[in-house]
Amino acid sequence: MRKKRSETPRSKPRPSRSGAAPQPSVTPRRYWPLLFKCSLVLAVTGGILLAYLDATIRAKFEGKRWALPAQVYARPLELYSGQALSRDALQLELHNLGYQFVADPHQPGTARLSSGGVELYSRGFHFNDGVEPPQRLRIRFAGRQVLQIVDANGRELPLVRLEPVLIGGIYPADNEDRELVALAKVPTQLIQALLAVEDQNFYQHLGLSFKGIARAAWSNLRAGGVVQGGSTLTQQLIKNFFLTSERTIWRKLLEVPMALLLELHYSKDEILEAYFNEVYLGQDGSRAIHGFGLASHYYFGRPLDSLSLEQLALLAGLVKGPSYYDPRRYPARATERRDLVLALLQQQNQISADQRDHAQRQGLGVVASSSLSKGAFPAYLDLVKRQLRREYRQEDLASEGLQVFTNLDPILQRRAEQSLVGTIDDLSRRHGTRLDGLQGALVLSNSQTGELLALVGGREPRFQGFNRAIDAIRPIGSLVKPAVYLTALAQPARYTLSSLIDDSPLSIANQDGSYWQPKNYDRKSHGPVTLHYALAHSLNLATARLGLELGMDKVVETLRRLGVERAVDPYPSTLLGALSLSPLEVMQIYQTIAANGFGTPLRAIRSVHTADGILLSRYPFEVDQRFDPAAMHLLQYALQETVREGTARGLYRHLPSDLNMAGKTGTTNDQRDSWFAGFTGDFLAVAWLGQDDNRPTPLTGSSGALKVWGDLMQSIATRSYQMSPPSSIEYHWVDEAQMLRTDETCPGARLVPYIAGTAPTAYSQCGAVDIIEPPVNWFRRLFGD
Repeated sequence: MRKKRSETPRSKPRPSRSGAAPQPSVTPRRYWPLLFKCSLVLAVTGGILLAYLDATIRAKFEGKRWALPAQVYARPLELYSGQALSRDALQLELHNLGYQFVADPHQPGTARLSSGGVELYSRGFHFNDGVEPPQRLRIRFAGRQVLQIVDANGRELPLVRLEPVLIGGIYPADNEDRELVALAKVPTQLIQALLAVEDQNFYQHLGLSFKGIARAAWSNLRAGGVVQGGSTLTQQLIKNFFLTSERTIWRKLLEVPMALLLELHYSKDEILEAYFNEVYLGQDGSRAIHGFGLASHYYFGRPLDSLSLEQLALLAGLVKGPSYYDPRRYPARATERRDLVLALLQQQNQISADQRDHAQRQGLGVVASSSLSKGAFPAYLDLVKRQLRREYRQEDLASEGLQVFTNLDPILQRRAEQSLVGTIDDLSRRHGTRLDGLQGALVLSNSQTGELLALVGGREPRFQGFNRAIDAIRPIGSLVKPAVYLTALAQPARYTLSSLIDDSPLSIANQDGSYWQPKNYDRKSHGPVTLHYALAHSLNLATARLGLELGMDKVVETLRRLGVERAVDPYPSTLLGALSLSPLEVMQIYQTIAANGFGTPLRAIRSVHTADGILLSRYPFEVDQRFDPAAMHLLQYALQETVREGTARGLYRHLPSDLNMAGKTGTTNDQRDSWFAGFTGDFLAVAWLGQDDNRPTPLTGSSGALKVWGDLMQSIATRSYQMSPPSSIEYHWVDEAQMLRTDETCPGARLVPYIAGTAPTAYSQCGAVDIIEPPVNWFRRLFGD
């Protein structure tokens, strides 16, 4: 019998010291499925995240990489021999362009004034019809006229175009601005400086610098928070381009895979070019300055490729902290930072010790204030934006980099601003507290083409708020009267300039039982007066009676044909100016009058192009004949008489007596609004003065707005207005007191235009000789003997 194997009894587990029962051991295999599932979820999630990040990077980085604001330009200044332009005017244009005035203009964007002219080195510009190259020019003047233009070789040039002033942009919602530059056009020393101070191993790493990360981690650990980053240029671009500047662990974790993905898909040069155009380098008011191209203009008033070594070093140094190293506010800090960049360049053998020493001895070279003219003319830019938004989507205007060329003349714009502000200041000093807060607006155009040359929206021209030139809807007073008289003159069988109309008291019952009883400004009535005299002297009674005789419907129709688009109430008070319009709307009325009855839409924009220069829209000169030129000729005669003999004769206290002009004053009830609209041979301007709260002022049209208009015309080169009589117009000497044709030597004889067949037929021979020419014969001098 086999002996039974003895069984060793299992040892009993020892009780714990605490007396608690022991726990059974856990086999790790039970968690392997859970760990596998979690790992799988994390891998899938990570894969999805990487795929999302990859798609995001490629979608934004390829094709359109930036939201580029539309760039709005003024007209380019064309220089040619015989041009009416003074040296001071050219200096003003160059100032608007941000030129630096130096002893030797040897770089683009520099100029020098001399006793007889201006020497300059133009920057050049790529116009849609060709390239204007940068070149050295010498312009000689004779008084207020260009005498000669020669290049650096002494060759005389018939025509030169300067680059247009960049007056503004239409920005994305984040208000960022930039000027793109290609890496091939970036100065080599700027590339070297940036890499020296920000990322020395840029061309060796794969998007991350482990040495930099370790150094930053140690600094952050010692500080107990995030105080330093170890970011490469690639990581910085990821942060600026895709993420935020917030210093969080999550953002830093995202930077790593995104930087690797960016380096995987794109070359180092592509990444570097993107960085050059994206990096934040300063703040111009509410506008963020992005990219070295725009920063060059902002700090130095010059293109990037014209900067010196020390200036390029400063730009590279600003990357670390544009606010902290702001060279305008903290020049000592900026100098120290610049010198550090120069020292690094010398240590890396990019420049010599002599180059470093020479550059460090130079000043910062920063212009006193931003040379960017963007925002310098907010009222005009406001009008341009409104017109563009009627034809383009806001997102396209703010992101597609459109080029918008306008008719703004920066020289005339500055003159208009000075005239408005100077006159308001002068009137305020003269009248004291009665004119506290006086405001105004001024609009200037080409009188024949409708090109808007200048627009001022208030006494603070740089203020971007309420634009009175467009939005101040005010009663226009006597500026409406030419529409009444034009309605009459369009009926030559009934009315001529010599027709007598009644300037006697008038009373019309209103529906509420009150009475409308207009008065003349002098509180007198003048009985029978000629039609042209009533307009020239702005007689209310005669105008009201004439308008009622014509019929309100016909006067309203004339206003519509003159260019008034808003509804006009057919009330008798409308005849004397109870019609509210903006200065720009008034300009449209007088534009039609100045253009001989041809409707010429006011045009602020010339053309719109894509970022590549492809034409999208053109706004050419358009005309639409709306009135008989003969009737308009008669009206223009009366408006010239207004300036020579009527309510606007005060203009000749400051302007030459041989300068022929036409215009109309306007004053509203209680002198709340002061207006003047007038034109010369080449310019039309409308001026308005008043209080925003509609308080009365001590100003009439002739004592307020007329002074603004006169000061403007005195400051610019303008030609005398010369009428060209249509073939149906005949001029005759008449004795209007007797309504008879007469001899020019007779007392009271006046040369008056008539539409053929409407002049007086009877003739009176006074037989007088040796008569001194009466002052009313001014019109004879316009046509000679």
